[in-house]
Amino acid sequence: MRRVMRRGLALVAATLIATQFAPTAAQAADPAYQVLVFSKTAGFRHDSIPTGIQTIRDLGTANNFTVTATEDANAFTAANLAQFKAVVFLSTTGDVLNDTQQTAFTNYINGGGGYVGIHAAADTEYDWPYYGQLVGAWFKSHPAIQQAVVKNEDRTHPATSGLAATWTRTDEWYNYRTNPRSTVHVLQSLDETSYSGGEMSGDHPITWCHPQASGRSFYTGLGHTIESYADPNYRNLLLGGIRYAAGMVQANCNPPTTPPPTGDTTTVEGEAFTSQSGVQPAGHAGASGGTTLGFIDNGDWAGYSSVNTQNAKSFSAKVSSAGAGGTITIRSGSQTGTVLGTVAVPNTGSWDTFQTVSANLTGNVTGPLFLSFSGGAGSLFDIDTLTISRTTTTPPPVSTTTEGEAYTSQSGVQPAGHGGASGGTTLGYIDNGDWAGYSSVNTQNAKTFAVKYSSAGAGGTITIRSGSQTGTVLGSIAVTNTGSWDTFRTVTTNLTGNVTGPLFLSFSGGAGSLFDIDTFTITR
Repeated sequence: MRRVMRRGLALVAATLIATQFAPTAAQAADPAYQVLVFSKTAGFRHDSIPTGIQTIRDLGTANNFTVTATEDANAFTAANLAQFKAVVFLSTTGDVLNDTQQTAFTNYINGGGGYVGIHAAADTEYDWPYYGQLVGAWFKSHPAIQQAVVKNEDRTHPATSGLAATWTRTDEWYNYRTNPRSTVHVLQSLDETSYSGGEMSGDHPITWCHPQASGRSFYTGLGHTIESYADPNYRNLLLGGIRYAAGMVQANCNPPTTPPPTGDTTTVEGEAFTSQSGVQPAGHAGASGGTTLGFIDNGDWAGYSSVNTQNAKSFSAKVSSAGAGGTITIRSGSQTGTVLGTVAVPNTGSWDTFQTVSANLTGNVTGPLFLSFSGGAGSLFDIDTLTISRTTTTPPPVSTTTEGEAYTSQSGVQPAGHGGASGGTTLGYIDNGDWAGYSSVNTQNAKTFAVKYSSAGAGGTITIRSGSQTGTVLGSIAVTNTGSWDTFRTVTTNLTGNVTGPLFLSFSGGAGSLFDIDTFTITR
């Protein structure tokens, strides 16, 4: 819950308004321009908003821009936004724009408009990935209002020029869901040793800027308290941010100049997403770090702002599934962005049984990696780790191993206990004409079939089929007497065709029990 300010601060507000500080003087005469201040809230509402609006009006009076303040989202049309050089989101919260308004604002920024986000602007539009990129990082939590030391990392920007190397002040200090440093130009950060409640591992950006397409973005986490807006240093920070966003002054706001990777391996944890819809981390003892990207349903997605798709040639993911399986679509830029490739994820037998799926990628698009997920009903699959390779590779064979007794339909067969078998049990009592079906194993792209079996009987033939016990034949393999029911042997055969459907095994041979099946493996 966001902290509610004490009612006594209303008295401070009255005092500040009555003893209004002189507006900050313009550093140079800017041509006249207009700024839109938007302060709609659909969640917590800051009582500093009226003071913030008046402060920006005062800055405009002294610096040759006029301010239109509104909480009406209908202001976000192409025609109306065209009047303004910059739009200020002043402690907005929650879902404040509909899809049509979001599109108008996206086009405004991409076409050269400016954005200024103040404090709770980071607590806004969590389901809109473009806004997440624009603001730079979303709000996660905050401790109690307290004094902290702000480190002024770049004192050449018009927002921070004139400040000392450090700035001690009192505010509500936001923690963010992700560290934006790799995608923005950080102007100020917090010294987490100077206060209690910082949760960003010692690297805590609090004010930053960056280009956004042809537009400009400036954000500061400062500005929760009413008192902030009377501080000349804070007013100068706002003025410099507005002038930059409006294009009135040039500044270096480029993100760190790290070239796109050209080597073979960028690997990230699946749960290290920076934006998402529907998914969440899930604990699995066998996963890297003990956690996966889990609870994936049809239509969910996850974004990874730290992973750039430029030069990406192949994608692989370590996955598990006791659900329906499904498809991962690899995209660039957003959850509906350019499709680079797709990869199918099968049922692996359990949520703790992992295998690797791979696909080559096409195109060369610069932008953050997004994965969108599709499939049937319920939880589809989990992702442990994912890897983007930037050289063309041949995806390694993907194998699915299944216990013989894990059939989902059958005729004539039943489990049989054997001490030397995987899990102590086999698919047994196999006679001529029996069969077993495995709805969790799809035959699509199946290239080989290997079976671990034993036989003290006549042996026989396993026919590998798709769809039903009388379905399309993909291949067959002979199994011979191994000397005893506890002596196991593995044989392999190639499969032909590419048929989508559940796997079925049908059995033929002489009289009596023919053989037992411990496990079988499909390689794709």
